[in-house]
Amino acid sequence: MSTQHPTRRDMLVQTTTGVTGALASCAFAGTLFTPATTDTIRAENERPGTTEWLLTNTRVDPKTRYRCPWIEGYCSHTSIRAGETLDIMVSTNPPSPFVLDIYRLGYYGGTGGRHMVRLGPLPGKTQPDPDIGIERLRECRWEPSFSLTIPKDWISGVYLGKLTAEKEGVQSYLIFIVRDDRRCDFLFQCSDTTWNAYNRWPSQWALYDNGVKEWYWGPHVRVSWERPYGKYCQILDAPLSQGSGEFLLWEFPLAFWMEQEGYDVSYISNVDTHADGPGLLRAKALVSVGHDEYWTLDMYQHVQRAIQQGLNVAFLSGNTCYGLVEFYPNYKGRPHRALARLGVFGPLSDLDYRAFPEMRSFKHQGPDAARLMGAASVFPVTGGADWICVNEKHWLFAGTGMKNGDGIPGLVGWEWHGNPAPLPGLEVVASGTIKSRNVEATYTATIYPGPRGNYVFNAATIWWSDGLSAPPGYKHPSAHGAHPKGPDPRVQRITKNLFERFRASPGPLPS
Repeated sequence: MSTQHPTRRDMLVQTTTGVTGALASCAFAGTLFTPATTDTIRAENERPGTTEWLLTNTRVDPKTRYRCPWIEGYCSHTSIRAGETLDIMVSTNPPSPFVLDIYRLGYYGGTGGRHMVRLGPLPGKTQPDPDIGIERLRECRWEPSFSLTIPKDWISGVYLGKLTAEKEGVQSYLIFIVRDDRRCDFLFQCSDTTWNAYNRWPSQWALYDNGVKEWYWGPHVRVSWERPYGKYCQILDAPLSQGSGEFLLWEFPLAFWMEQEGYDVSYISNVDTHADGPGLLRAKALVSVGHDEYWTLDMYQHVQRAIQQGLNVAFLSGNTCYGLVEFYPNYKGRPHRALARLGVFGPLSDLDYRAFPEMRSFKHQGPDAARLMGAASVFPVTGGADWICVNEKHWLFAGTGMKNGDGIPGLVGWEWHGNPAPLPGLEVVASGTIKSRNVEATYTATIYPGPRGNYVFNAATIWWSDGLSAPPGYKHPSAHGAHPKGPDPRVQRITKNLFERFRASPGPLPS
């Protein structure tokens, strides 16, 4: 398969030095945003909801372990604005007519979704598996089954398309984000670079597969959004999320809870943070959610620059900003449709190299993620523990009743952050011991002040959202001896305290 791709950029830093100069040159041009409409989410969630968005009949081909060839599909965009056109590519094997029901996910009286449109029946056909391209890239070139112009009244959110083959009734999802440009309190950043990195469709073709080792952590592997999402491949067997990336696993409980509470939230992709740095300034706060492992250097610079201008950030996530990646265009030249690892953010230890010796092949190193987030991934990266209060007088714990030594069972996992950075005013608010791979380490949840009454909070766990809500169909994770117990009033109150402090802040300065 002949595909033109640019060479790796020479602008990437090779050590943590020189970052200040790169940031200084990262000035944002002035950007016009549409006015805030603070009741948008509350009004949307007063509309009738349904649980019909849930899959009831899906399958995985045991020969591939991950794909659902009976019906599967993907979209032409990770995120898209109202008024723009989304191409939807679907394959059915055996060929079968199919219907596509699109739902916006939210609270909706506890049902979790609102039905937006039914498309079809549409003719279905078996579309070809892609050739193996550069760096093991599997990039589908399927013909569009339908082109949808996003209606003007579809507000920002995460949208699921439920595909149903008429022949056997087998179902799977496709997923996309509708974004906007309005001023808002919160930007919910979906972790879709990480969804793509772990996507093994059609069989063993994730960023972790080099053709020799199933859990490879090195360069020279590339993955594309031009393909369906297969069944999630890591710690949780969740076939009912087939085709939705990792959103339903780690991120939806936060979106469900935020919309239940009526927070003024708008949704973006990791790609938007990369490509639209000025767009971060339309919000008072950015929220990193769940498993947010893969960042570009531009993402790091854009978020750090926005913090200096007054943006609040909540890292309600783990293993965040760990893998340094670069984006590539697809076969049509559309940008940001594939990614590959270039290195990691921050230094690696001898223990990291022992676990993944292929990391020594990286030629690039990004700046230290802890200097952005307050704490960052450290060896052994994985593990589980209770989330233990160590700073009971901090305003985060107001109204929780928590005292030093009190823990929220199983909330830390399965990847976490530690080694707090020496940032001015940084405080450790929760800390404890993690045991993993016969190694003991210390996780640290942190908070530090920005220059304009803003804050950066780091929960130091992928599973923070588990303590906020349990939407329909949600399955609690379990790994490394940690078993989060679901919604906890203390997690909810800490998050409210944080979000209300964010809302009370002045927000970012204009460029």
